[in-house]
Amino acid sequence: MLGIGQLYAVAVVLGVARVVHSSASISYLPVLVEADLLQHANARLGAASSVADSAGSNVGAALVGAVSAARSVLADVLSYLVSAFLVWRIRTREPAPEPAPAPAEGRGGLARDIGEGLRYVAGQPTIRTVITALSTLGFGLAIMNTYWAYYLLTSLRMSPSAFGVMVGVGGAGSLAGALLAPRIASRIGIGPTIIIGFAVSPLGHIPLLLAGPSLAWQIALAAALAAQLFWATASGTSQRSLRQTLCEPRFQGRMQAASTTLTAGARPVAAAVAGALVLLLGVRGTLAVGAILQVVPVVLLLLSPLRALREMTSPLARNAEPPVPPVRPTRPIREGAS
Repeated sequence: MLGIGQLYAVAVVLGVARVVHSSASISYLPVLVEADLLQHANARLGAASSVADSAGSNVGAALVGAVSAARSVLADVLSYLVSAFLVWRIRTREPAPEPAPAPAEGRGGLARDIGEGLRYVAGQPTIRTVITALSTLGFGLAIMNTYWAYYLLTSLRMSPSAFGVMVGVGGAGSLAGALLAPRIASRIGIGPTIIIGFAVSPLGHIPLLLAGPSLAWQIALAAALAAQLFWATASGTSQRSLRQTLCEPRFQGRMQAASTTLTAGARPVAAAVAGALVLLLGVRGTLAVGAILQVVPVVLLLLSPLRALREMTSPLARNAEPPVPPVRPTRPIREGAS
């Protein structure tokens, strides 16, 4: 009884809420845990997200088959309410923000905050490079994701069951990457971990562009997806921890908002570009363009100091003055002397 317009409206509202929630939750994490635990905390969050994605896809499919698609949305609504309740129960308070300067005449506080956040990100070479690489990678992935499932189910004639199994294998790879991310970063360094994750993404799409409709290719695609998501999750938790560590506390929210806005904001543009490309190049050609675009962020990272970065250092620790060693008195100190 409802029109497609209402579905689009709900999707827009939900998308905006998801972007706000994502920016706030990632910015809030450094308040909840110590700096040296950020990598492990992000790894556990990534592992939980991987499990939720895999389990949610299977449960959602079963629920749709049992009670219909429309009624299944009620379960989705309930899950958001449970999530909101759990977040509400977190009692850790954020430190009081520094007093902001009075806004200039004719310029609102929100516009000023956005401008300050963008200027801060632009002035931080490592954070700026990582966010630029993320947004470029997200644009290429969004082009591919527009037709990825369609290509597998139609051109490669993959059955829905096989598609579900492949997604499940990919989820297992993502879970392993999240759990092993801290160990990998400590072994080869935080910078190389991030770069490898970005590099595996375009390489992981090569089997997709060469595949044909056969069981052997389906197995190869599942293995490639697992490897891709393994390194994507390991890299994602590492770069998120790096940005949280390097960013000054008062700019955490604005830095993450800039990252989320650039990454998520590119998706609708990428979808429109994919629709135009498919008229010129076909589905396989459009997928190839998306894969090639993912090489750009790899080049950006390789040309940055990130390739030599092995450990994360907090800006507060880096800028702090070294402690002054205690001086032993050479004469008795009078009582009450300061």
